[in-house]
Amino acid sequence: MRTVDAAGLPIGDDHPPRIMGVLNVSSESPYKPSVFNSPGEAAEYVDRELIDEGADIVDVGLESANKRFAVLSAGEELARLDVALDTIASVSGDAVFSIETRYHEVAEAAIAGGFDMVNDICGFADPKMPEVCQEHDVAVAKMASPPDLERPGAIEDVDEIYDALARNGLTDKTIVDPAFGGWSEDKTLADDRETFHRLREFRGYGQPILVSINRKNFLRSVAGRDTDGALPVSLAATAMAVERGAHVIRTHDVAETRDATLIGHEFSRARIRETDDDLTIEELDITTAREARRHVDRIVSAENNADGSATADHAVARTFELRGVDVETARALNTASEAAAGSCVEGTDTGHLLVSATRAGFQAMADRLYTESAVDADFLADRFAAAGE
Repeated sequence: MRTVDAAGLPIGDDHPPRIMGVLNVSSESPYKPSVFNSPGEAAEYVDRELIDEGADIVDVGLESANKRFAVLSAGEELARLDVALDTIASVSGDAVFSIETRYHEVAEAAIAGGFDMVNDICGFADPKMPEVCQEHDVAVAKMASPPDLERPGAIEDVDEIYDALARNGLTDKTIVDPAFGGWSEDKTLADDRETFHRLREFRGYGQPILVSINRKNFLRSVAGRDTDGALPVSLAATAMAVERGAHVIRTHDVAETRDATLIGHEFSRARIRETDDDLTIEELDITTAREARRHVDRIVSAENNADGSATADHAVARTFELRGVDVETARALNTASEAAAGSCVEGTDTGHLLVSATRAGFQAMADRLYTESAVDADFLADRFAAAGE
């Protein structure tokens, strides 16, 4: 996993999760406590409510990304930039300042005026955006989006979200954002839940991950909460997101979110990362064969992809506990697991077994069990065939 340097702030596995607090200078933004048009008041808010509460990054939005509002042009965003520039010049606290924009002209002007980072909500739909970020050597958060400057984040399917992040490439300092929220009429709560469930897959890019889930509807709906009552579900999801590999959490609730990220970080599984001269070793955070394939796709050339897929199928082991297995089926399981390089351990109670194998091993066991006449062979084969996905 690459560590991204954002104006001296390291972001990656070897560092604590970073908190991105939000400031808006757009009257359309729905979260009114973070909206200002006076640089002095905005700077006071940034110092008191964001930096003093634990924000490492302050993300300044010039317009609302809500699909109900018309998209501002680059010129209209530039007209609002002076308030943002005056604000960051008046802040007394220390933070990395990020400009949220979809236009390379705005990003370039903001960087020239003192901003340290870019948050591109249209995922390099402006193809000059990565060029500007590389030229100025700044970190850039790239949100998954169609190649359309007017449709940020309007992608539903997780696989298409993953592919969208690769469109127009990644800079060395790119942080990927899978884009949670109702960016299109077709994007459902189930789509967001599936994306969150598969969050580890986005580690397959080898880049840090930004997650923006604060008070989002796909979380509120689980507990039946409105926006005002959604902080507890946001904090629970934040800790889970960090445990699943998120490195930056974008939020309006800085102090509370900071605590949730610390819990998620503290109880995340330790990963091996060691270096000896030119040799490095890193244990990847993989729980399914599908996640393994993301890493395979990153490092394996196209002509060797078949071998890479086989590697992914052997990357994750599963263990099932079985009870009530009849003698004939137990015998068939022992034979099948041995042939598939798996493990079948019988307990002291009759019909009680632990069966372990990789996804490829379970598929081989399933193939063998389908040929058996044992009572439960087909039932077990169906389950084993899907193991690891």
